[in-house]
Amino acid sequence: MAVSPHTLSSRVLTGRGGGCVWFLERRTIQAPHKFMRLFSNVNKQWVTFQHFSFLKRRYVTQLNRSLNQQVKPKPETVASPFLENTSSDQAKAHMGEMNSHLLTSRSLSQKSSGKALIELESASIVESSIDVEKETKEERLWKEMKLHVDDLPGILARLSKIKLTALVVSTTSAGFALAPAPFDWPCFLLTSLGTALASCAANSINQFFEVPFDSNMNRTKNRPLVRGQISPLLAVSFATCCAVPGVALLTWGVNPLTGALGVFNIFLYTCCYTPLKRISIANTWVGAVVGAIPPVMGWTAATGSLDAGALLLGGILYSWQFPHFNALSWGLREDYSRGGYCMMSVTHPGLCRRVALRHCLALIVLSTAAPILDVTTWTFPVISLPINLYISYLGFRFYRDADRKSSRRLFFCSLWHLPLLLLLLLTCKQPGGKGGEGETLS
Repeated sequence: MAVSPHTLSSRVLTGRGGGCVWFLERRTIQAPHKFMRLFSNVNKQWVTFQHFSFLKRRYVTQLNRSLNQQVKPKPETVASPFLENTSSDQAKAHMGEMNSHLLTSRSLSQKSSGKALIELESASIVESSIDVEKETKEERLWKEMKLHVDDLPGILARLSKIKLTALVVSTTSAGFALAPAPFDWPCFLLTSLGTALASCAANSINQFFEVPFDSNMNRTKNRPLVRGQISPLLAVSFATCCAVPGVALLTWGVNPLTGALGVFNIFLYTCCYTPLKRISIANTWVGAVVGAIPPVMGWTAATGSLDAGALLLGGILYSWQFPHFNALSWGLREDYSRGGYCMMSVTHPGLCRRVALRHCLALIVLSTAAPILDVTTWTFPVISLPINLYISYLGFRFYRDADRKSSRRLFFCSLWHLPLLLLLLLTCKQPGGKGGEGETLS
């Protein structure tokens, strides 16, 4: 049978192909360990690469997490409830899409355990970050503070500046005790109570007017009205409930002159000193007059008249307040500047130091004038000279150095200087005095 050349060539090729296949099958059957070794080597290389990729992604995730903990989150503006609901719905939809993507990726990568671990970790990181964002948003939202009855006495005490009120009552008591008149206990108690109520009213109204400015100062940002612990209506009601009976006690329980001084002091503190703090440095002089009136009220409550001794006591309190307040305001210059207050320490620092030194020296002169006006004996200028010289020395250090250390030392000296000076005044009080006895008006 004749065979064509084309058929012969195809048979030859087929025979060679079959031979190659047979040869490969035979080699595979004879040496299977070589092929498995090759496959295992490739498999080991693939696992090593995936493991390296997993470690690299885990390192990057941990690094990003530490950076997120170090960076301070940017404050966000409070959105309306509608926008908040919309953003939460969008977050839920976004979370659903991420979960669906994670499920599909898990189904596609079931063969690789490394990828599954990476996706599970990334999913947990995303969920934890979303939970943290929700918590921070809830913390930043404005929440109305509930007023508890147990917290009300402490809030009202801070609203009325209880420490300043105690200082005002103590200076009033000193003026009453120094007056040349017999000590009348009922009159003394009515004077102290009326003065305390008037001071609480004035301080409460002062805080009511200064809420937007106190919120910018570190020294006053925790006051009750600034923090919203008490409503403005309740603060004004409390001030009214203190002012009316306080003035009534001073006017009808003591005498009309003391009541008029109480009304004048409330007006001067709330309507003159408070607005002047943002207009002119004259507020310091007006505030010094406010602090000088309480001992005068104590003197008039005991005697019923304005004598030279009352003016002397008022002058001592007037001069004492300049080193006291100027030293205090020197360390609070940044705070007063942020609050928008026009203080000597901010706008006129040189004048602030000079005025403090002048009034430290004025305390020596006023102490010397006390026996001349027959308020004390001549012992008082002698025994009060050391403390007056010491506060004058600190005033000079404050004037020369003009730093926080010198201002702090002068301020703390003023805290114990005034009680000690008043105690020395009482110790050296002139027996009888010019006023005589029986001049009290009740």
